[in-house]
Amino acid sequence: MRERKREATALATARTPSLDLVFDILADQRRRYALYYLYGSSDGVATVDEIADHVVSLEEYGDSVDDHRSHVVTSLQHMHLPKLEDAGVLEYDSRSETVRYWNQPSLEEWLEHAQHKELS
Repeated sequence: MRERKREATALATARTPSLDLVFDILADQRRRYALYYLYGSSDGVATVDEIADHVVSLEEYGDSVDDHRSHVVTSLQHMHLPKLEDAGVLEYDSRSETVRYWNQPSLEEWLEHAQHKELS
């Protein structure tokens, strides 16, 4: 587990993150959708609600929209945003529910490719 924690912080400290870390970040569809939104925003700043709205617009779901959106918000707050923050990709302020994306060229190369394949 200690090795995993070290790997999670590698993106924040290394110039070129390992492919393992980049692919771990991009392995989850909901995380990718959140990153697509943040990467595409002009200043890289968004609220959790804005990100959740974007994710819900891309996901297929059987629940009511409100139930699904609530689930998306919870998973962003408790799983995906903290993981991305630990990796050094973004800063997440849980009190104000705002997110600031930090440019990561080595991640963005793969993110752009994934977005093209997934959403085109």
